[in-house]
Amino acid sequence: MPAAAARVVLVTGVSRFLGARVANTLQADPTIERVIGVDTVPPELPLGRTEFVRVDIRTPSIANIIASAGVDTVVHLNLVTSSSVPRAKVKELNVIGTMQLLAACQRSPDMRKLVVRSSAAVYGSSPMDPAVFTERDEPVEAPTSGYAKDAVEVEGYVRGLMRRRSDLTVSVLRFANFLGPGVDSPLSRYLHLPVVPTVLGFDPRLQFVHEDDGVEVLRRMTVEDHPGCYNVAGDGVLLLSQALRRAGRPYVPVPSPAHAVFGDVGRRFAGLSGFSPELLRWLTYGRVIDTTALGDELSWRPKYGSEAAFADFAEAHGFGHGRITSLLGRR
Repeated sequence: MPAAAARVVLVTGVSRFLGARVANTLQADPTIERVIGVDTVPPELPLGRTEFVRVDIRTPSIANIIASAGVDTVVHLNLVTSSSVPRAKVKELNVIGTMQLLAACQRSPDMRKLVVRSSAAVYGSSPMDPAVFTERDEPVEAPTSGYAKDAVEVEGYVRGLMRRRSDLTVSVLRFANFLGPGVDSPLSRYLHLPVVPTVLGFDPRLQFVHEDDGVEVLRRMTVEDHPGCYNVAGDGVLLLSQALRRAGRPYVPVPSPAHAVFGDVGRRFAGLSGFSPELLRWLTYGRVIDTTALGDELSWRPKYGSEAAFADFAEAHGFGHGRITSLLGRR
């Protein structure tokens, strides 16, 4: 079958910003006959010709949909990062949901391609990290909890499927943190706090991927064959202090033992149930990933670097280039 022969595409997590945008992009491709979007709640935005099916991928019902529709391509975007959802439920959605989905893919004779959204969080964040992570690098300190650990487990199950179905084209994408006008995430909510807490003595190097670039990478992986694991991020890095100054956000450094302050502020002002351990470590030590492999594979560079992605997010959300910096004085 030719590389761009995806005919019936199923997109998970279609009620979230990334799933909805990917589904809308794929449905505009005339070579794709059907786009089926699945989630546990209906999407807020209209999906055009995308067919929405309300289903929980943790149940065997997902196998019935894949089999009856003759799905040949699955784009798995239903990985939950929100800290406003109870941790036990998040793990169930991420890990059990992925297991059920992959089991359905394994049994379907029509399946030929799987695209999986993973996260650069699989590398962890540690003071002993290398300057830049490539796809071949192992984490210095493997994630032991939260979404990062879920992503590690998801990738393990995907590798298991690849061993059992060597005929499948499988692409795993380790995304940096998304930013853009339409992104609602723990990171975007952190940046919206009235006073942004940072970790005293640390100024992490951060990378972002703009939502437009993320959608384009997922589109290319769906309609073309690019098997393998790839890091995805905008070019360049941005220090947390630079980002907060450019956005005019007031911030206050707090000692690392006082990490509970993050959770208290998040609960009070952002509707969060506290910031996840992986987000806290990232805001302490940062992380930089190498995207050479993706650029070489696709012969493509992102439209937005990390600085430009942050600037577009800040402008869309009304952040100005204010003079307010640290409430404890300039750093």
